[in-house]
Order: sequence, then C-alpha cells, then structure tokens
Amino acid sequence: MSARHGEAPRDVDMFGGVPRFYLAPEHWPEAGPDGQPPEGAPRALAEVRLDGQEAAHVRVLRLAPGDAALLLDGAGRIGSCRVLEACRKEARLELLGWRFQPKPASRAVMALAFSKAVRRGFFMEKAVELGASGVWLWQGDYSQGRLPESAARNCLGQMIAGAKQCGNPWLPEVRALDGIGAVIGQAAGADFRLLPWERQEGVAMLEPGMAGRPGVTVYVIGPEGGFSPRELAALSEAAFTPVSLGGRILRCETAAALCLGLHWWASQLPGAPDFHAPKGNNGADGPLP
Repeated sequence: MSARHGEAPRDVDMFGGVPRFYLAPEHWPEAGPDGQPPEGAPRALAEVRLDGQEAAHVRVLRLAPGDAALLLDGAGRIGSCRVLEACRKEARLELLGWRFQPKPASRAVMALAFSKAVRRGFFMEKAVELGASGVWLWQGDYSQGRLPESAARNCLGQMIAGAKQCGNPWLPEVRALDGIGAVIGQAAGADFRLLPWERQEGVAMLEPGMAGRPGVTVYVIGPEGGFSPRELAALSEAAFTPVSLGGRILRCETAAALCLGLHWWASQLPGAPDFHAPKGNNGADGPLP
C-alpha cells in the first residue's frame, strides 16, 4: 500500500536499511556544482529525477510510490526521499530533506601505480567502502601498459556502486598522475607519507599507531613490477616512511586494500579521531530531516 500525502514513507529493507541512490551534486535543488545550498536557502520539499542506471536500480528493487529511499551526492550530502513514480527510463522522487556529513578527521589517500593486471573496478568499490579520501592512479617506471587519460572518470560507476552499498556519502577524489614526481608533489602537503613495500628489512609493520591518525595520510603502492631504483630514491628523499605489510608479496590492489582497511579500522577504534557510537540502519549518523 502506498503512503498517503503527509504520511511517513514505508521502509524498504535493503542491507538492513533503506535503499540508496546517487544523484550528482549539480542536480540537487538549491545547490551549486559543489553540492552546497546557497546561504540561507530553505530546505523545502522538492522533486528530483533519476535516470540511467539509477532509474534502472529503482525498477530492479520494485519500489512503488510511497516507498522510502536515500539519496547520496558523493560530496557529503544525504537526502531523505519518497518515491513518486518509477517508469522505464526515469524515476521521480520527492526530496523531504537533507543533511551534510563532515569529512572524516582521519583521511587516507591511496597512490596506486597503474597496471593492466589490477582489477580497478573491484578496488575502487573497496576504496569507497573503506573510506578512502582520494585515489591517485600513477604511471610507474615498471607499470604494465600506459595509464589511460580516461582512467579517473572511468572509475565513477564502480565508486557509486560502493557508496550505495555501504552508505558512505563521500566519494574519493580520483587523480591520474604521470610518474612518481607528480605523486611526491601532490603529497607534499600531507600530514603523513607512508611507503609500504615488500622488499624491506628492519622496518616497522604498519600498525594502528601509524594508520588512522588525524589529518591526511598518503600511502604509495608500486606496480606489479615493483618500484624502480629511481622511484625509491625519490620517495626516500621526499621523506616517505617505509613500512612492512608482512612477509608475503601481495598483488598491488591487495596491498592497497590492506592499507585502507587498516587505516579505516584504526580510525574507528575508541579514542581514535573518527570513533562514534554505532550507526542506525540507514547508513547515516543520526536522524535525517
């Protein structure tokens, strides 16, 4: 039975909560390209439209008028909606209100060298689920193949899928960088710079005291062929701290996911910068408007 006007929308169970959809920041009402409402703008009821993959997702879930839904914009905004209509190519939703979730106090940036062997789609989903603030894809001296110019924008679909699955309202910023020099330049303003690498002896394991600290931590992972001597010398000169991930040689996407997982876990421990009480089942902290 559909909800009548003025009634609370009924919940549709999905991963223990309400189904989530993506709407780019520029398509939200009273919002600029950055997703921020103008100063003093009212948060009144408004109608929004989903098309493409998002409209198809509404149909796959068989949502009906009156069903509840959440909207994410990838820039910290979480909107509460009810379905008005679900058609073949478009879905109309009534936006009931929204709020912004601040960026985490502990932010991880993963600088992952390009390699044809890397399962980038899988990794980008995991990067969103594990709260990466940024993903820098870079061309290594020993990379297999050349980093495509479209690499950054081609990741959007996988990142959206990860955000909808886990409820993360922030999509990582993806950059494509040409070489280790560009990585070092981009990391110059970071609070911490770590170099996980398998061929190291006498260095500390990556542990909670090194991961999940307040501020920005950049992790740099080499390609399947490893770092070149030139790259290692440059990273050492730029004061990247070497750390060990254990005694096994990991695929580069495995090493990257491990670092992000350790960072996320460490940042969520009691007393850590992003520790908070357990969430509700809608994937957002606290009630929505």
